[in-house]
Amino acid sequence: MQSENPFLADFVKLMNSAAGTFAGATREARDAARERFREAFGGLDFVSREEFDTVKAMAATAREEVEVLKEKLAALEAKIGG
Repeated sequence: MQSENPFLADFVKLMNSAAGTFAGATREARDAARERFREAFGGLDFVSREEFDTVKAMAATAREEVEVLKEKLAALEAKIGG
């Protein structure tokens, strides 16, 4: 059987409260840091991942088209010069 020690019970309650307070302070600090980060970098011109991927695909397509045009140009120059 467990005995009721008021000192021990109060100490356990105090430790539980301290743990809850520490967890709350940690959440507040994390949220505040996120907000400061957003404020600091919010004015910069970053692109979204979707925009980046779209432009990357467009550049790859343009490179392929340039290669095809180079081959056609070389073939036409060979006809004219040969």
